Amino acid sequence: MTVPGYLAVDSGGSGLRAAVGVPGRAPSARGATTEPVRTGARGIDPGHLTAQLVPLVRDLMERAGLRELGTAVVGAAGFASLGDALRAELPGALGRELGVRTVALAADAVTAYVGALGPRPGAVVAAGTGLVAIGTDLTCWRRADGWGHLLGDCGGGAWIGRAGLEAALRAHDGREGGSAALLACAEEQFGPVGGLPGLLYPRADRPAVLASFAPRVADSAPHDPVAAGILRAAARHVAESAAAVCPASGEPEVALTGGLLKTGAPLLVPLREELSQRLPHARQVPADGDPLHGCARIAHELAAGRLALPAEPTLLCVFPA
Repeated sequence: MTVPGYLAVDSGGSGLRAAVGVPGRAPSARGATTEPVRTGARGIDPGHLTAQLVPLVRDLMERAGLRELGTAVVGAAGFASLGDALRAELPGALGRELGVRTVALAADAVTAYVGALGPRPGAVVAAGTGLVAIGTDLTCWRRADGWGHLLGDCGGGAWIGRAGLEAALRAHDGREGGSAALLACAEEQFGPVGGLPGLLYPRADRPAVLASFAPRVADSAPHDPVAAGILRAAARHVAESAAAVCPASGEPEVALTGGLLKTGAPLLVPLREELSQRLPHARQVPADGDPLHGCARIAHELAAGRLALPAEPTLLCVFPA
């Protein structure tokens, strides 16, 4: 008897990542596209996602020797606020095009959580250019920050980079709180700092440009107290978001995931201290895996009929295709 396979999909800012396999086992084949799924007046475009995904998945199924798919799990950046069209159309499209019987749609914060911790109570902070924290006690989800670089994402890469550039400009002006070290770094990376407004303000990728300066802040921290103070403040913000979503009772786990972890000890040492102070009842653990791993985990649980994670329309929902 042929066992139906599963499909795991992570849709993010750099395109789609997909994997197929047999429930209970690691993925048999993986692939990716390089074009991000479009968003428009209806939010995330289900037609564009389907058009990219279907040929990729058919190729993966052939490579893996899979004849049918029973379950598909799609995690998407922006799903919480831009997912109405996906919820309305994608499950049916995957059923028609790929024969999928059950479809789960999730926010990327949820798949990051499940990839990091699995179906266990706790909190996960996904920290890269931006920052979002999500937690659950397995009865409901709680989310904190993730409001973008103008309104939040406090402690994320763009936040650190912006704070570092502000300190550079303070030094340029002769104001208190400036850092000569960060001023030198900013001029080395961007040129004369008087040109920073013209360089930054018109750009659509402003958060990424700001975040590109975060490693310079981390490199300066061991010998520059202003840079060290920025990272300490970032650690405090990250811990605040984790504390806002972490279950208040029991023995929850807390994990960190995302590119900001590459910042290393200048951020991680104060962050561990802040987490220990704010969440003394929680156990800090390394993340098991990434959001695509989280999609595969959800697929395994669905196929086994034991998904214990709470369903919420904007964060995690399951449809018969």
